[in-house]
Amino acid sequence: MADDRETWTTEEFGTSHEGWVGVLLDDGTVPQPAMFDTGSGADVHLSSHWSVYDGHFAHVPRAAALRGVCSCGWAGPEYPVDWAAAAGQDLEDAAGDQAEACCDDWDGHTAAVEAATIPLPETVTALLEQLEAEIGKLGTSSPLAAVRAVRRLEATGRQAGYWAARSARHDATPQQAATALGLTEDTARRELARLGRWNRYQP
Repeated sequence: MADDRETWTTEEFGTSHEGWVGVLLDDGTVPQPAMFDTGSGADVHLSSHWSVYDGHFAHVPRAAALRGVCSCGWAGPEYPVDWAAAAGQDLEDAAGDQAEACCDDWDGHTAAVEAATIPLPETVTALLEQLEAEIGKLGTSSPLAAVRAVRRLEATGRQAGYWAARSARHDATPQQAATALGLTEDTARRELARLGRWNRYQP
């Protein structure tokens, strides 16, 4: 029973900061995912997409407000749904602007997360951007050469990351590492363990 909720992520932060449009009911609670019988025996469709909470389906409550939320625990401001002005519209039509505002709020949240990360030297940023551009051009003229370049880059990253991760393990607490990398603490531990090649379940 896969949930069809639409989510947003960034390339760098991934599921550490996965966002979506959250729904609030009149009593301020978050509704459970809605279940829909597809008519195929035991097959049940599960959805927590904000647009289904319009009261048009049996056992599915009506949204009172929308807000942007993030897997890290952040939540944005609430945007009430004006059902009186909706005139029988589906929620997707009645609250499209509110949903867009939720996405904008989440964009602002990830921008704040990025601003709190440890800054990279301009020389490193410039080299990374140049390397990405050069591999992109190589991919146009010689795709296999570009693939080889990417594989070399991955190998270089593994080698450089090994000692960097092991040093970071001793220089920073998990919380400090999480903030510096823009990740949750658990993901930061996992990434450092992956790069430093140690078992993250061992003390």
